[in-house]
Amino acid sequence: MLVAMGVVILLLGLGTAVPRPGAVAGPTASTPASTIAPSVAAKRTVLLLSSAIHTDIALPADPDVTARFGFMAADGLDPSQPGVAHIIAGWGGRSFYIETPTWADLKPGPVFSALTLDSSVMHMGLAGPLNPADASVMTLEFDAAAFDRLIDSILASFAVNAEGAPVRIEDAGYGAYDRFYEAKGGFNAFVGCNVWTARMLRQAGLKTGWWTPLPGLLGTSLRVHNPQSLQGVF
Repeated sequence: MLVAMGVVILLLGLGTAVPRPGAVAGPTASTPASTIAPSVAAKRTVLLLSSAIHTDIALPADPDVTARFGFMAADGLDPSQPGVAHIIAGWGGRSFYIETPTWADLKPGPVFSALTLDSSVMHMGLAGPLNPADASVMTLEFDAAAFDRLIDSILASFAVNAEGAPVRIEDAGYGAYDRFYEAKGGFNAFVGCNVWTARMLRQAGLKTGWWTPLPGLLGTSLRVHNPQSLQGVF
């Protein structure tokens, strides 16, 4: 048991410390995109949100971004409606993600699915202004090309129908401002939501650790390997 625990700890440490380069050269910190018009912004600001076991990517609800996610409007979740500041995207295991909105809803079946093998879903939500100084938030800045690659990668994670449109999962959601969609890929505890988040960020040029299955490990690897691109505590 002690040897097994030691191996797991070693793998987690190496997975965080050994860098996994982004798909292209990473972004550098500069003037926050919120200080200039979105149409001419050299930098775009994205927030990385964490809970105890999960990470989400919060995109700015600028007109070009809401247009890319305009398909949500047909599902009753219009990202361009007044008051929306962020479009939030996450990926995860179908059973656990849909059936566990809070820890009080935790059940053995979804946990077993998450620890073994499950299909995956995309979870999309809308939010008003978020506090970048919150301890659960990390601020990331991307140039225009990297930001577009990030959105392309998120959209490529959706499973689509014959017409090429994302497929909503009916009667699945936590409230009025979120929806679940079918996603590509299988889910398990080793290739989970935080590994997906890391892959999305690498597509936009950031470096992460080779294997970061927990939010704290992903946040640590981002701080270590991209010191000039991040703000906040995670």
